[in-house]
Amino acid sequence: MPTPTCVTASPNPVTKTTRNFKMKSFPDSELILNADGSVFHLHLLPNQIAETILLVGDPGRVDIIATFLSDVEFRIANREFVTVTGKYKGKRLSVVGTGIGTDNIDIVINELDALVNIDLATRTEKAVKTSLNLIRIGTCGGMQPDLIPGTFLLSEKSIGFDGLLNFYAGRDAVCDLEFEREFRTQMNWTDSLGHPYVISASSELIERIGRDDMEHGVTISANGFYGPQGRELRIPLAKPDMNALLENFSYKGYRITNYEMESSAVAGLSALLGHRGMTVCVVIANRLAKQVTPNYQVAMEDLIETVLERL
Repeated sequence: MPTPTCVTASPNPVTKTTRNFKMKSFPDSELILNADGSVFHLHLLPNQIAETILLVGDPGRVDIIATFLSDVEFRIANREFVTVTGKYKGKRLSVVGTGIGTDNIDIVINELDALVNIDLATRTEKAVKTSLNLIRIGTCGGMQPDLIPGTFLLSEKSIGFDGLLNFYAGRDAVCDLEFEREFRTQMNWTDSLGHPYVISASSELIERIGRDDMEHGVTISANGFYGPQGRELRIPLAKPDMNALLENFSYKGYRITNYEMESSAVAGLSALLGHRGMTVCVVIANRLAKQVTPNYQVAMEDLIETVLERL
């Protein structure tokens, strides 16, 4: 693992909460640490992350965002996970490359939470909690005719096809259960496809980052790029009418706006752990119009700078 350099920043500003507290401890097999005390996958130590963290699927995008930062403290990479911490206009923040999929988000957010809410030396939960701002910046495919490539789209709600939150206690308390039932009804959903969950992004982050230059919508977080997003190559689809049903879905003024692969886990795990989570994407393809813009880098850099200015 690379050796971090210049890790001299002052402690993170934190948002703290207290509750009736019973100390919880974590054995080695549940909270795996590296020889240097860093968390297993991210290879990070507690003083190496800021309170505000940008999450990007493409590890190469970490270095793009780093060009906007000053006072960069280090760059640490392990597998597909890449982290840089620095400052933007005096505000300390971190950028983490997560790789693709909600399974990777499960690793990243649980380990980021452990860095701030578990004493790694004693392997015990802290009584005073820190709340992180976790903002995913990514790409997506539009599911409505007006969502042309280049559109900035904020995921106000996300529908998880992945089922990740179903493995955690308390998922019903943070999910929109009425929306879930209506979605299953309108989509003629079958149990063989798993149980989708509906989760809202942080209202605080929506207010801070979402402006009139961004569309707000409902995002499908798919558990794959091909079949789970209605793409058919050599294997026929189990639900060939899925995208047509998604386009026509309507509930309390909400419509399905886009596909991507991480937003439900970002919002859902953040809600369960007491963090603030949100996703904003650049539309790079319109699935209905069969349009795609592979050269979306300029729009992505514009979105990155827009988000940085609003943090």
